[in-house]
Amino acid sequence: MSAKISALFFTLSLIFIGCKEDIEFKLNSPQKINIDKELSFSVSEINGKTIDSVKFYLDGKQISSELTNTISIQDQVLGIHTLSALLYYEGGTKKLNNSIYFLADQRPSIYSYEIVNSFPHDANAFTQGLEYKDGYLYESTGQRGASSIRKTNIKTGEVLQIKELDSKYFGEGITLFNNKLYQLTWQAGIGFVYDANTFEQLSSFQYGNSKEGWGLTHNAKELIKSDGTERLWFLDPETLEETHYIEAYTNKRKAESLNEIEYIDGKIYANIWQKNTIIIINAKNGTIEGVVNLNSLKEKIKGVKTTGDHVLNGIAYDAENDRLFVTGKNWNKTFEIKLKKK
Repeated sequence: MSAKISALFFTLSLIFIGCKEDIEFKLNSPQKINIDKELSFSVSEINGKTIDSVKFYLDGKQISSELTNTISIQDQVLGIHTLSALLYYEGGTKKLNNSIYFLADQRPSIYSYEIVNSFPHDANAFTQGLEYKDGYLYESTGQRGASSIRKTNIKTGEVLQIKELDSKYFGEGITLFNNKLYQLTWQAGIGFVYDANTFEQLSSFQYGNSKEGWGLTHNAKELIKSDGTERLWFLDPETLEETHYIEAYTNKRKAESLNEIEYIDGKIYANIWQKNTIIIINAKNGTIEGVVNLNSLKEKIKGVKTTGDHVLNGIAYDAENDRLFVTGKNWNKTFEIKLKKK
């Protein structure tokens, strides 16, 4: 038995030595860094190998050809990035890759809130998207066989106009843009475009890189879409192609499960799935600038379930009058609230 063990150890030692000798170069960089810091990176020579030249790339774009470097990353978006080194040496070339997480340079501010008004809301509406326009709330509801888009009276909660989806679809976020209403579905990989006035379906579109549809909003030029992860996708409103994305991070970690979203003054307000929380995201780089705990709102709701999936999931903004509306899935009230930074 001991002879077999000795032979095994000898074999493993040869494998270990062989693997070690295969390592010729090392790409040195941090695993994570805050964007107010400078990023330092370099390559090391191992086992007597000598580098003739090197090219460094960040996300495929060349950034340097020096062996040792320090660069500013203050203008970068947050989230995961790929640092690559293409090495040239006698006898060949080698490419090395490291993943680096860029984090925010500040802690998020904490917000409290006050209730300005409360209004009736259809408790049968499994709210997936909420939008304000010209004195009305537009809403998308979910659940297969119960999904719809609707126009409602803010003050009474009355449904004034409704279009139901085919039962095979699970409705998700909506947004109004250029007299069209855009709606996502959950796992079908398809979105719909309607006439904003008549709800007549004009067209449909397929998602690109993202697998699911969750929340939807827009800035002045693009649609913005969440997919249940930390990513927010930007879509060309004409082609509806996903052109790029940002990722939501604090100074320490990412925020997952972004759901219903609303674009307000250069920030993206996002519900977190299964939580009565809104986070405020810088729409340019993904920095989470604020966190709003709205958990106590459920105490204002009587007679309906406010746990599990039945949590806050609806954000709408009246820009002209600076009014912020929120509601939840199967909640019987819509609230107008005012945020206060602590």
